[in-house]
Amino acid sequence: MASIDVIKLRMSMLQKIKIKDFKTRSGAKHNIQLSYQTFGQDLNQAPIVLVNHALTGNSTVIGNDGWWNDLIGPDKCIDTNHFAVLAFNIPGNGFGGEKELIEDYKDFTARDVAQIFSLGLRNLNISELFAVIGGSVGGGLAWELAALNKINIENVIPVASDWKSTDWLIANCMIQDSLLNNSNKPLYDARLHAMTLYRTPESFTDKFKRTFKTKGIFNIESWLDHHGNKLTKRFTLSSYKMMNQILKTIDITEDRGDFIKVASKIPGNIHIITINTDLFFKTEENWKTFVDLKLEKNNVKIGEIKSIHGHDAFLIEFQQLSKLLKPVFAEKVNELKSLKKLAG
Repeated sequence: MASIDVIKLRMSMLQKIKIKDFKTRSGAKHNIQLSYQTFGQDLNQAPIVLVNHALTGNSTVIGNDGWWNDLIGPDKCIDTNHFAVLAFNIPGNGFGGEKELIEDYKDFTARDVAQIFSLGLRNLNISELFAVIGGSVGGGLAWELAALNKINIENVIPVASDWKSTDWLIANCMIQDSLLNNSNKPLYDARLHAMTLYRTPESFTDKFKRTFKTKGIFNIESWLDHHGNKLTKRFTLSSYKMMNQILKTIDITEDRGDFIKVASKIPGNIHIITINTDLFFKTEENWKTFVDLKLEKNNVKIGEIKSIHGHDAFLIEFQQLSKLLKPVFAEKVNELKSLKKLAG
């Protein structure tokens, strides 16, 4: 593969947009500092792919600390030789510094975040996206942004996600919120609970096989301890509370009517990517969404990742994910190459 210097991958520094007096759906007003990063081609010179990060992610989607390097980059599925990649930080995730932290997290819903992203796109003079893609809560935000219908989105790609938070997901978010507000080690304990949902019993068995790290300490315990400590060091309590709140409040139908009525009005192609063992966003829910919507909307597709690793498979099974998404992005790359060839 060509070196980064040769292909001229451009990764910008963190940039910020100030949004004054943003009114949430709850009626609260907040001054928002929306931070973002861009990668690959210039925003005004190439098709734009908006990438929404997951719960503990951020706008650094590729590079040394990139969380989706397996999917995005030079000569990869989302090829930064041909696409401009844009990633916002969900307000309150704290990646842009303490000024971005939000203590009144219950003022916000996933739709509020989508509205803020929409304002950010308008600030950047972006009226069209080739695609919006996100995993987990980021996929929920892709649904929410598409349902706003304030920007032309050619391809909506929710990965390991859904258009709504189910009762099961809301219940687990409530447990997370209780841990975050009542535990003596809130981040640590909440992360331990979450990691057991991001994977599956079969994934744990395959990885650990009841082996010991040291006498009296199982490897699974050591692994959970590592993840709890790691998140405690790099995340803040208010950030986790905000992300959990956004995860809990995904719902494109609230105050709008039923799902078919809302989703059938989304003009772009919808590519649902589900995981057969996902314990967070159940594959049965995604397949029902597909079957119901397909009766009303022709340009909706579904692809399923087969994995023992559960929800986290969207960060693990990159070969399957790339294969499922390749037709969407490769077709556009071929079109761009043809246009370039015709231009001389």
